[in-house]
Amino acid sequence: MNNNEYENYPSRKAIVKKPRQMNQKELAQLTDEELLQEAKKMKSAKIMNAAIIGFLIGVIFYSVMKSSFGFLTLIPLFFAYKLINNSKYNNQELEDLLKERNLR
Repeated sequence: MNNNEYENYPSRKAIVKKPRQMNQKELAQLTDEELLQEAKKMKSAKIMNAAIIGFLIGVIFYSVMKSSFGFLTLIPLFFAYKLINNSKYNNQELEDLLKERNLR
């Protein structure tokens, strides 16, 4: 195969699909009803994230009490950090748009 034949194949980057995240532009295009439904989804996601974070903190506490602070203690700490950091930005955009439209 020469280089021209490789151009017809999709690249690895084109094959890998990234999870869909709503940005400010997509949220602004939603109707009021769809925006309220999205707020309900975010609320249930907040509760689920809080439960997962609580569980991970429990795992960290048990790990520290059972042995010492080690590598396996850092893994749940990393996941808890990612959950907290990720949920903060998505919720802030939605709350700003809800306040702008006086829906809450």
